[in-house]
Amino acid sequence: MTRALLVVDVQNDFTEGGALAVTGGAEVARKISAYLARHGDEYDLVVSSRDWHDAAGDNGGHFATDVAPDFVTTWPVHCVAGTVGAEYHPDYATDSVDVHVFKGQGKPSYSAFEGVTDDGTPLAEILTANEVSDIDVVGLATDYCVLASAKDAVAQTLNVRVLTDLVAGVAPESSAAALDDLRASGASVV
Repeated sequence: MTRALLVVDVQNDFTEGGALAVTGGAEVARKISAYLARHGDEYDLVVSSRDWHDAAGDNGGHFATDVAPDFVTTWPVHCVAGTVGAEYHPDYATDSVDVHVFKGQGKPSYSAFEGVTDDGTPLAEILTANEVSDIDVVGLATDYCVLASAKDAVAQTLNVRVLTDLVAGVAPESSAAALDDLRASGASVV
C-alpha cells in the first residue's frame, strides 16, 4: 500500500483577499502546513495542484471577460500563471511537496487529474508510477476543485479520504452537498 496526499489549489486567489476568495482559505493553508509537519512522513508522495490559467483570452470560456461571471461555469479572472494570485498561499509550507501539478492552462479545469507537471506528465501517471493505492485529499474549494479531484481519484480506483478539517468551500450548502456526493461516490469523508 502506497499513500499519497493531494493538496488542491491552496493559492492566493482562493484565500481571503483573492479574486475568488474562500472564507477560511488562509486557515486551511496554516492547518495543512501543521498537518504536514506532524504527519508528512506518513505519506509516500505529496502532490500539490494549482490553477495555472493563461493570461490571454478567456481560457476556453472559463473567464468571464465580456459579461459578469455566473459563478457556475464562468468566473472572474483568477490564478493567472506567473501572478501573485496563482502562487501558493504564504502560510502553506510546500517544502514537503514532491510533485507540483498545474491545471487550466487555456481551458476550464477543476480536477487535479486534469493537470500536468512541468514536463507534461498527467497526475494519474504519477500516481500509477508511484504505485499509489490510497490518497487523502485536502485544500480548496470543497464544492469545486476538491470535489472534482476526489471524484476523479475514486474513478481511478484509489481508496480516497477527504480530510474535512483541511478543506474549505465557497458556501456551506454546496460544500455539504459536495461531501455527500463524495460519500455516495465511495470516498471516505473524515
